[in-house]
Amino acid sequence: MSLVSGVSDFFGLDIGTTAVRLVQLRGNPPLKTLVKYAYVNLEGKTGVSDSRADQQKVALLIRDMITEARITTQNVAVGLPSSRVFTAVVDIDRLEPDELASTIQYQADSLIPTPLAESKLDWALLGDSPKDKNKVEVLLSSVTNEFIESRLDMLESIGLNVIAFEPDNVAIARALIATEATVPQMVLDIGSKSTDLVIAMNGSPRLTRAIPTGSDAIIRSAMQNLSIDQSQAEQFVFKFGLSKDKLEGQIYQAIIGTIDLLVSEIDKSIKFFQSRYGDTRLDRIIVTGGASSLPEFPVYLANKFGINIEIGSAWRNISFPAERQNELLAVSNHFGVAAGLAERTE
Repeated sequence: MSLVSGVSDFFGLDIGTTAVRLVQLRGNPPLKTLVKYAYVNLEGKTGVSDSRADQQKVALLIRDMITEARITTQNVAVGLPSSRVFTAVVDIDRLEPDELASTIQYQADSLIPTPLAESKLDWALLGDSPKDKNKVEVLLSSVTNEFIESRLDMLESIGLNVIAFEPDNVAIARALIATEATVPQMVLDIGSKSTDLVIAMNGSPRLTRAIPTGSDAIIRSAMQNLSIDQSQAEQFVFKFGLSKDKLEGQIYQAIIGTIDLLVSEIDKSIKFFQSRYGDTRLDRIIVTGGASSLPEFPVYLANKFGINIEIGSAWRNISFPAERQNELLAVSNHFGVAAGLAERTE
């Protein structure tokens, strides 16, 4: 959702549930160069709160982070939490560009969950429909005007110029999937409240979902089933994960029910994708966030689906000095969205 086009000097900003992160790049694709990255943790539920006081707190934290990181531009591309965005791939009659635009506007009213008059709508033409040769495939995204306006107000209050909004899952797919990839690949990112899933093919998302199960639900399972407090549960879950041979498999047993709920949703998504695109086989699942830092979870996925699992790197399409590799890989899990936003080319 571009607000301004043709701006080349900007940074990517990811306002997450537990932290705010930014990435600034320089140069031109396919390999932009890393200039700066920074993050600041958010307390409690500040990151998901709609209250003006909490929004102002977040704005001031962002302002201070920008100052400390010595970011020189005020232009910013901002991520939209997947839980706030409706995204779908739809088939539309093959028409001339101006006719296609008006048809999408007309049909969107019945496709998006919020009234069109109260929503910001964006779409991208993907190509021919795999289901009907007389139709084209369109990626449709919508978000409420209210949410966009509150984000704009918050960021403009600290002097930032928002050049674009983009769904988090679209940004993370750009960062984690190789730019030359033509085969379908899934990116899976377990956040605290939900899990972002996106399947992309030929550089475009073909299926996006925000599954309402995240690391908080996994930690709650450990708390309830083992009668332990939250800090102990967090420690055990991210130390032992799905290891059956650690602590006599108690952590595994405590969380496997919640994990399998998540895995069954992943399975549904793969089946839906394959039913739409015929024999097109998913090449790999790229895991990031909690999906890669939960011990044995990538192996569990590999055994479940018989698909290659890759640990994602937010910096895979970005150039940086070799001596910074260890430092950057240590934080890679958390910067996929911010890096993907900074990699935008339009």
